[in-house]
Amino acid sequence: MKIALLGAESTGKTRLAMELAKQLQSLGQSVAVIPEVLREWCEREGRTPSPAEQYPIAQEQARRLTKTEPCDFIIADTAPLMTAVYSERLFGDRSIYDFAFQHHSIYDLTLLMGLDLPWVADTHLRDGPHSQEPVDALIRTALELVAIPFSTVYGQGPDRWQNALTVLMASRPRLPTNPAIQIPPPPSAAAGWAWHCDQCDDADCEHHLFQNLLGPRSTLLK
Repeated sequence: MKIALLGAESTGKTRLAMELAKQLQSLGQSVAVIPEVLREWCEREGRTPSPAEQYPIAQEQARRLTKTEPCDFIIADTAPLMTAVYSERLFGDRSIYDFAFQHHSIYDLTLLMGLDLPWVADTHLRDGPHSQEPVDALIRTALELVAIPFSTVYGQGPDRWQNALTVLMASRPRLPTNPAIQIPPPPSAAAGWAWHCDQCDDADCEHHLFQNLLGPRSTLLK
């Protein structure tokens, strides 16, 4: 099973990848984690990539997943789709999307990180908290545009990986369980889905942000 973790900077992709791997291994599953190529590239070069260097980074991210030895779970700490999103946001370049979408069909599950974690300063990799919502908007627009199903993961501390593991187990019902791991039950189908902030008037909140995507999403890739 191949799992893609997507999300803006400082939304916990790497930590979630490590926690999911740890919990799955405790269930007797073999797990491989594919690290973020962009981070390695920036640390090696001491700078962020130029527009021309984006596509090779996306290709290497994809290559590492396809060359990984077979195992029960492969968790990708980002995917080429994130490179495409950053290329659009930083350089106005949408040319990587076709490759990213084609590659993304290989994943069995896509998890999008929610914007509920405090922003943490890092090296030259991070633009700042102001970049989270625009990047999140582009990711959601891209996923909706080509009908890629995804689940958004929220929660602080252990709640985050527990919520992610709940989604994973729902998609892999034969996965063995471990009584020591407390997994909250998924919401009842009969209850339906309701935003906890249906009556919210805060135009900056994520619910309104997501609703605003439904109008302009068709402009992507034009």
